Amino acid sequence: METYLPSFELKGKRAVVTGATKGIGRAIAMAYAEAGADVILIARSDEDLSQTAKQIEQDYQVNVDYIAASVTELDYIKHQLDILTGLGAVDILVNNAGMNIRSEALDVTEDEWQQIIDTNMKSALFLSKHIAKQMIDQNKKGKIISVSSVAGQTALRTGVIYAMTKAAIIQMTKTLSLEWGKYGINVNAIGPWYFPTALTEKLLQDEQYVQDIVDRTPMGRIGKLEEIAGPAVFLASDASNYMTGQTLMVDGGMTIYGF
Repeated sequence: METYLPSFELKGKRAVVTGATKGIGRAIAMAYAEAGADVILIARSDEDLSQTAKQIEQDYQVNVDYIAASVTELDYIKHQLDILTGLGAVDILVNNAGMNIRSEALDVTEDEWQQIIDTNMKSALFLSKHIAKQMIDQNKKGKIISVSSVAGQTALRTGVIYAMTKAAIIQMTKTLSLEWGKYGINVNAIGPWYFPTALTEKLLQDEQYVQDIVDRTPMGRIGKLEEIAGPAVFLASDASNYMTGQTLMVDGGMTIYGF
C-alpha cells in the first residue's frame, strides 16, 4: 500500500539549538527531544543549561550536551561543537539566539549596532557556515533553521537595528538555500509574531500593548510556545525535504495585512 504520510520523527538525529534555555529556543529544544533527537544546547547561563539538560534527559531519555557561551564567542563555540560532534555529526542547526535594544532610530549608538548585529546576524551566518561545511565534508544531508521575525517583513515598534537583522536572516536563508541545495542541505527560517519570551516579557505585562497586538492579529491572541515548536519540528524533519529558502511566518495571520 502506498503511503503519503511523511515522517516527523527525529530519532537518530542530533540537533544544535542556540538560545536554548528560554522561550522559543527552549520550546524547540524540548520538541526536538520529544521527537527523538539528541540535542546540543547553547546559551550563556551554565545554571540554566544544566537545569534544561536535566529536564530534557528526564522527560525524553535522549542524549543532551551543552555549551555555555554567548553566540558572539564564535571560535569557542565552533571548537566545542567539533569536540562534541566528532567533526560532522550534526543533522539540524537552529539559529535562535537573539537580542534587541529598543532605541529610537535617532538615538541608536554604534555600540548597540555592534551588539545586535553580532548576536542576531553574524552568529547565524557563521554557525550556519561551520555546520554546513561539516555536513558537506561528511556527505551528510541536513537542516538549517534560523529564527527571523515578522519585523523582518513589516515595520514594527521593535527598533531599527533589530528589524534590519531579521530582514537579513530572511535574505540569508534564500541565498544559503541557493548555494547549499546541491549538497542536500535545506535552509529555512521561522518568522514569529508575539510569543511569551524573555524579550517580550515586560511588554506583555502592559495590557494596552497586548491589546494593540491582539487587534493586529486575525487569530486574536498571543502565540503559544508549542505553536512555534511545531513548525520547527516540521522544518527539521523529512516532511520538509522538498522545502528550502522559505520563511514560515508563525504570526496568527498578522503579516497578511502587509503593514
